[in-house]
This record gives sequence, C-alpha cells and structure tokens, in this order.
Amino acid sequence: MAPLPLKKNYRCVPALQQFYTGGPFAVASDGSFIACACDESIRVVDSSDASIRSTIETDSDAPSALALSPDDKFLFSAGKSLQIRVWDLSTLKCVRSWKGHESPVKAMACHLSGGLLATTGADRKVLVWDVDGGFCTHFFKGHAGVVSCIMFHPDPNRSLLFSGSDDATIRVWDILHKKCVATFKKHDSAVTSMAISEDGRILLTAGRDKVVHLWDLHDYGFKKTVLAYEVLEAVCVIRSGSLFASCVASFYEQSGKKTSGSSAIHFITVGERGIVRIWNSESAACLFEQKSSDVTVNSDMRRGFTSAVMLPSDQGLLCVTADQQFLFYAPVEHSEEIFKLTLSRRLVGYNEEIVDLRFLGEEEQFLAVATNLEQVRVYDLEARSCSYVLAGHSETVLCLDTCVSTSGRTLIVTGSKDNSVRLWEAGSGCCIGVGVGHKKAVGAIAFSKKQKDFFVSGSRDLTLKVWSLESLLDEVVQPLNLKAKALVKAHDKDINSLAIAPNDSLVCSGSQDKTAHVWRLPDLVSVVVLKGHKKGIWSVEFSPVDQCVITASGDKTMRIWAISDGSCLKIFTGHVSSVLRASFLTRGTQCVSCDADGVVKLWTVKTEECIATYDKHVDKVWALAIGKKSEMLATGGRDAVLNLWYDCTADDKEELFRKEEEGVLKGQDLENAVSDADYTKAIQIAFELRRPHKLFELFAELCRKGEAEAHIDKFLNALGTKEFDLLFEYVREWNTKTKLCQVAHVVLFRVFNILPPTEITKIKGIDLLLEGLAPFSQRHFGRTDRNVRDTFLANYVLTEMSVIEPEIDAKERNVESLMHSDVKNADGVLSTENADAEPKNTSEDLKASSKKRKSKKSKDSSSKKAKSVAYTKVEAIS
Repeated sequence: MAPLPLKKNYRCVPALQQFYTGGPFAVASDGSFIACACDESIRVVDSSDASIRSTIETDSDAPSALALSPDDKFLFSAGKSLQIRVWDLSTLKCVRSWKGHESPVKAMACHLSGGLLATTGADRKVLVWDVDGGFCTHFFKGHAGVVSCIMFHPDPNRSLLFSGSDDATIRVWDILHKKCVATFKKHDSAVTSMAISEDGRILLTAGRDKVVHLWDLHDYGFKKTVLAYEVLEAVCVIRSGSLFASCVASFYEQSGKKTSGSSAIHFITVGERGIVRIWNSESAACLFEQKSSDVTVNSDMRRGFTSAVMLPSDQGLLCVTADQQFLFYAPVEHSEEIFKLTLSRRLVGYNEEIVDLRFLGEEEQFLAVATNLEQVRVYDLEARSCSYVLAGHSETVLCLDTCVSTSGRTLIVTGSKDNSVRLWEAGSGCCIGVGVGHKKAVGAIAFSKKQKDFFVSGSRDLTLKVWSLESLLDEVVQPLNLKAKALVKAHDKDINSLAIAPNDSLVCSGSQDKTAHVWRLPDLVSVVVLKGHKKGIWSVEFSPVDQCVITASGDKTMRIWAISDGSCLKIFTGHVSSVLRASFLTRGTQCVSCDADGVVKLWTVKTEECIATYDKHVDKVWALAIGKKSEMLATGGRDAVLNLWYDCTADDKEELFRKEEEGVLKGQDLENAVSDADYTKAIQIAFELRRPHKLFELFAELCRKGEAEAHIDKFLNALGTKEFDLLFEYVREWNTKTKLCQVAHVVLFRVFNILPPTEITKIKGIDLLLEGLAPFSQRHFGRTDRNVRDTFLANYVLTEMSVIEPEIDAKERNVESLMHSDVKNADGVLSTENADAEPKNTSEDLKASSKKRKSKKSKDSSSKKAKSVAYTKVEAIS
C-alpha cells in the first residue's frame, strides 16, 4: 500500500460559536438575521445557519433591551449603564446615545415610521424618544411595578402605545394627547406579552396567571378570557394568508367542524410546558397542541419557552427556550393528525463547556457533542444546526463514542455522572439500552473497532466493564438492560480515557495515577503497565498500523509506548501546559494533540517534529475527534466553541504554485517596464512582488537622473495604509546602511510631503518605525556635517595655492565696487572714465587704500589681502 502524503496544514472553520446567552433579542423584518445579547456584546446572527455576521462591542455594558428599526438599518440597545444607543448596522458604529431611565431598561419598541422609540424600565416609567434628536417627547407615569413589555399600535394612523407591567395592569397611552386613555386590570399576575388582531380592534394580553385576555380597543372594554392552564410567556396572532392560516382552514375542512366567523381570532401561545398551542378566540378552545415538547429539561429546572415571534413570509414560528435555543417551527399537513408542527431548525446559542465529541455515520456529516448538560446534541455539519437531542440521562454526560454496526445501524454510547451508560440509535434518537452497575460517574467509554458487538466503560470507581451487545434487537420498544461480561479493578485513581485496538484484542486505559494499563479482551487480563509520565494521563490511543500506544499527560508531554515490553519509544515535547488529547493521523505516521492553553499541534511521528501550531481556542480543549475517511478534525473545549479543521495541504501547494507562476509573469513585466524606461510601472510591480532590492535600484536610478520626484509621487499616491507600513519597513532597512541612506531619505521626504501627519499616525506600528529611523538619520546627518566642514580646509589650501578663485560675498563685492567708483553726475549715473582704466592701476589704487585703512595690521596680512583682491572683478553699480 502506497504511503499517504503527510499533512502540512489545516484550515480552521468555526462551526459552532456562542452567540446568545439569554436575555433580549430582536428579529429582522424579513427574518434573515437575529440580533442577540451575548454576555457584554451584541451578535448579529444569520437565522439560516447560525453564522455570526458581525459583533457589536458595547464597552462592557451588557444589553438589557434590544429593538430594530422597521428598515433593519439601525439597532437600538440599552444596558446597565442606562445609556440608550443607536447602532448603524452597516458600519457597526454608535451614531447616537443618550441617558434614558433611572433604572435598567426592560423593553423597547420602535414606531413604524422609525422616528420614535418607546422604552420602559424598572423605574416604572414609559418614555418616548425622538430618534434623530435623542430627546424625550413623552413622559408617562402610572404603573406601580416594573414595566416589562411595550408595543406600538401596528396601524400608523392610530397613535396608541401599550405597556404591560408586573402590577398586572395594561395601560393604553394616547401619543397625540399625551395621556392614558385606558387601564386594563383583569390579570392576577405579571403581564408578559401583548398582541393585536389583524384588523387592529382587539388587544390580546398574556400573563403568568395562565390566561389570555381579549380587550376591545374601540370602547376599551373587556371582551373574553381564554384559559391556558400554564404560565404563558408569549402570545402571537396568526395573520391571514400565512402558512399557519391555511393549515387552520384545512383543519376545519378535514375535521368537519364549522368554520368560525370573521370575528374569530386564531392565536398561538407558548409557556413553561415547552409546547406550541393554537387557539380560537370565539370558542376559547385549543385547536392544536403538540404531543411532546422539543425543549430539554435541565437539572436546574430551567424549562419551557421564554418568548415567541411570528416570522414573515411564511417562515413559520420562532420560539426561544430557557436554555438559549432558537426553535423554528413550520406547520405541515398530515393525514393522521390533520396537521402538525415540524421542527425545521434548531440553533443553539450557548453550548456551555464541550467535554467530548465524535463524528457520526458513514459519511461523517453529523457530529455528536456532549456538553455540560444531561443531553447529547447531534449537529448537522452542512446545515450548521442541531438536528436532534438525545435526552435520558439524569446528570451531565461526560463521555461518548460512536460506531456503525455490522448490520448498518449507527449507534451512540454515552457515560454520565448518574453512574450509568446508555446506548442510542442515531436514526431514531431513541435509547435502546441502559447499563447500570458502576458506583461512581462513568468518565471513559469506547466501542469495539472490528466486531462492533461490545463496548468498554471506565468509571471513577476505578473499575473497567465490558458490556455485550449480542442480545440487542433490531426493533426495541423499551430500553434493554445491558449486561457486563467482565469486570476488573484497573487503577488507583480516576480512569480518564479508554481505547480499543483495531483487532479488538486489547484495551488500554489511562488514569490519574500516572499510568496506562493494557488489558486483553474479553476477560480483561493484564498485559503490560506503561509507566513513565510524571502526572496523570488524560488520553490514550492505539496506532492503526503498529503495535504501540500514544498517551497524553499533564506533564506537558506525549509518549509512544511499545505494547510488547512497555518501553517508551518516543517522547514529544513542545506543549507548555497539560496535553489533554492526542490521536494518530495519516496511518500512524502523524499525530495531533491539544492542550489546556487551547493550542492544537500537528506532529510527525518519525522525526518527533511539530509541523504546525494552531491557536484558535481561548481555554482548555477537552475534546478531539478525527474523521476516519476524510481525517477532518473537530475540537471543542471550555470556551464553548466547536472548530472544524480541514486538510488544506493540497490547496496550499496549488496556491503556492499559482503564486510562483504569477511571480514569473510579473517578473517579466518588470523587466519590460525597466527596458521601456516606464519607472512608475516598474516600481509598482517591484513593490507587489515584494522585491526591496529591485525597488531600491529603481529609486536610485531615478535619483541619478533627477526624475525621482514625479515618479515617486505617482507611486505613493496609489498606495493604501497597509502598503505604507511595508514601505516604511523597507526605508528603515535602507536607512541602516551608509550607501543606501540617500535614497531612503529621498523616499521618506516624498512620503512626508504627500501624507498629512494625521494619516501618518494611523499607520500600524509607526512609532516603532520612526524609532528605528531617527538614530540612523541623526548619524547620517552628523557624518555629512563633518564632511562639509572638512572641505573648508581643502578650499583654503587650494585658494592659497591660486588653484581656484576665492568666493566672496555679494556684500563685500559691492563695498569694493563703491570704493573704486568716481564722481557721479547730476542724474546719479556713475562716471565711466575709470572703467577704461587698466587693471594694473586699479590694483595699485586698491593696495594703497587698503594700507591706509589697515595700517595697524602686519605687513604679511596686508599683502595677503591685496593679493586676494587682485583676483576680484570690479563691477559697476547701475
């Protein structure tokens, strides 16, 4: 068999990211995205696949209320800082902010015009704001409790505002007359949701008193009460023409019931039971009720729905659960049940800590994930959504494994803190077997690799058990009691990991007692003990081709052991924290590991060399899964992020070849531009190819020709901010050498002429670049100054030797000219009589005058002055 090519690089694609931690959210008018509160930030999430479009940082101000403008261009938020902010979703910048309430804002709503924003808070006030001006236009008081919900009338011609409070009242405010026009007091508990009928005449209110009240907005009178018999969190009206309305109409036709009159309102309620129900307002009867809830029950008793929104364009119903899940329901016609709701998508906003995961199915398009919950979530990797949930354990699931049986059934086995193991069928999501017998939490589990007819579990009670699957039936109505074939006390401390050999003959267990133990199956007879690690072992795995085992330990190392004698064959060092997982790749020639710092490393087994290091997690990576066919990686950990890793070795090689080919073509273009003396184009190509030496040669050639200014300016005007950063690095390197500094300063001078100081300060790392330029520039200018001063001595010597003519100032030349001028005429014109005189006479006269004025000087000094003046030319003054 030909050896597989080694993996050189992996590309990380975040599959599941945390985007909702509970609290407020806002759905776009077309249902395309959802703005969610995520800790101290706001995440804008695509509603189709939960991919994060953008993140808005609120400066540690956790949002307490969110709302979108009708055109979905602006997002309104309020937090603990009591600031109301307006965010432009195109730029993700805060365009306006003002202080609103004296207590945290609990709810907000935007008017259909987009110009008014209504807010309510714990200070019991209802305020209406002008969005453009940021000032308060209406101030309403009257509620005796926290105002929890608010809504404008959907008809823009009716200027009404509705608010519901914890004081069990609903108030109707007239915006034009700025007063309360009605107060509804039928509820006995907090009002949680409000909705208005399609014709705008009826107001529906739901509360925690388990009823829905209907109010007439014509005379503000009470109309009817519908008993729901559950704590309600949301009420939604079914609009005519929607998919829900057509299903309700077909329900009346098929059931033979009389169609309600035109005044009947059909609405949906959700609450603590976690089921969706459809009601008729005329008969106050429930038309449809889900048989089972899709909401999972948690140990902290958080259950049911917390909110619901009717989506536009027949996209169905969106329900939000207490455990941060978005469930999308769509009605479909059904022959037996007339119609039923199907769960089309499940988006999980928060996964908590990921403790284990495995690929699922032959095509490995699903991923089973165990988090800090009692359920196992199975994700569709293509749709990036949760397909179904395996619920049955009473405490947190700690480990899982998957396999495809010889009969073609996809099986999942899980171990939990409830001391039990459960066997699941992936297709139906049903539990088909339960194994009880461990005295403490089950922390490790592994399926048979070859026969697929047993699995092994390891517990914190220090024992290993082998469970048989021979009695498993194809169709199981009730979960069967699994039987243990063998039992052994394996270690002195907790068992963290299990691995079964490819031929099902051996099983290896890793423990916190710093040892790994190899046992013979099925009777669990000890074969060899692997000793050498200085801390507990977190992971063990058999090589797919060799008789060896790889272990990962808290001592920051990985080791490969020989099964025959238990000797250590190789030690991998490089991690700076505990190595939590390690697995073989590429038929045992490579391995991958992850540690407590969130680092993933790719290794070559033969050379013990780390090929690549990836840092895409911010906390411990507890889980690592490898696809058997594609060898795709999946990692998850304490940061609740699940990353998928795809082998991009071939893509990188192809990209490198393409870049080399482009480099050759551009290199030819560069040579052609130089031969054509098109220096501007040549400079641009040399910069694109990242050839600083060629770039310097072009700049130097332009400086020699005296054409540097025009060409350099054209080149600089076409650069961006990031490219200037690279150019400054080149200039800094050139400036360190004496022979290259002149060209560096020419380029630097042109840059400072083109870019204003405000733009220069925006260049990344400009402070460090200037610190590198300044000392060398001072050294170059100092050397130039010394050279200039040294030339003064040479000029003096050559002048004294009469080799060169001395240079005198214009002022001195004018004085000497005046000394030899004759009498002026009446008009101020100089007489030209002496102009025709011989130079000899002029020289003698100057000597005489010089001796008279400088009689106190020495004789040598006077003769030097006369000799110097002898070489000057006397010019007439006009």
